[in-house]
Amino acid sequence: MPKIDNGNRSIASTFIIVGFETLRELELVLFSLFTGMYILTIGAHCLVITLVAVDKRLHKPMYILLANFSMLEVLYTTVTVPKMLDALLTRRKDISSPCCLAQFYFLFGLGAAENCLLAVMAYDRYLAICRPLHYPTLMTGRTSINLALGAWFGGLLAAFPPAVWISTLKFCFPNFIDHFFCDYAPLLKLSCEDTSAGEFVFMVMSWSVILGCFFLIMVSYTFIILAVLRIQSTDGQRKAFGTCASHLAVVSIFYGTVIFMYIRPTSHIRFSMDKVVSVFYCVVTPLMNPIIYCLRNQE
Repeated sequence: MPKIDNGNRSIASTFIIVGFETLRELELVLFSLFTGMYILTIGAHCLVITLVAVDKRLHKPMYILLANFSMLEVLYTTVTVPKMLDALLTRRKDISSPCCLAQFYFLFGLGAAENCLLAVMAYDRYLAICRPLHYPTLMTGRTSINLALGAWFGGLLAAFPPAVWISTLKFCFPNFIDHFFCDYAPLLKLSCEDTSAGEFVFMVMSWSVILGCFFLIMVSYTFIILAVLRIQSTDGQRKAFGTCASHLAVVSIFYGTVIFMYIRPTSHIRFSMDKVVSVFYCVVTPLMNPIIYCLRNQE
């Protein structure tokens, strides 16, 4: 039952996730497609994690960071895709307020952690190419683990303040979230209150995390490119750049979608295109990433 506040407004305690408004037959096709992609994604990333864990030859900083990235991808995908699949199959599109808030927190916390971890992985490639003689002492296994834990902690911590703020908002009817998960902008659209101040704070935090990590990655690759260009032989250049080509491809795909989604004001957004882009970075990209790393990595 909806609650009534002092202003005689009906306050929603559950939400309806609109998802993809399509014919029933098309919903079943999308369910089959996304289920297959989700299973392949989880299987591929779990395989990477298992191989790094059991093969001592892969107990190196680069692969330790890659295993952490795969773990983030597994959790990040699992936060959104199962609920989407359930809605497509059963048409049960309701979600309670606590579950919606938890989905929002982990979605953005894990996403922020991925940003931080990609910056750490770029730093690892910078040390390997620009300071190869010092790399074994600067980037030890313990150091890589500590950096990975820092990325996890930093991401989950960054998502905490906006999640707490959203938990204090009141949401009015109609309680339809025009998305397939509890994203930030659709939630703000349902709020009965003035959200301009919180929206500004969230925008500053998003820009700081996303653009800050992106800037660090670009700085690392600027030094990497300069170092590669100083190598005399073409084979040497190709080999040096090949060690970071996979990471660069993942960074390009990741930030191409994330910057489009979150480096912009959230007011008056039309969500149709956002759903398509969100499918790309929630379903397609996590499936592509282990393929990119495996194809570019002989070990």
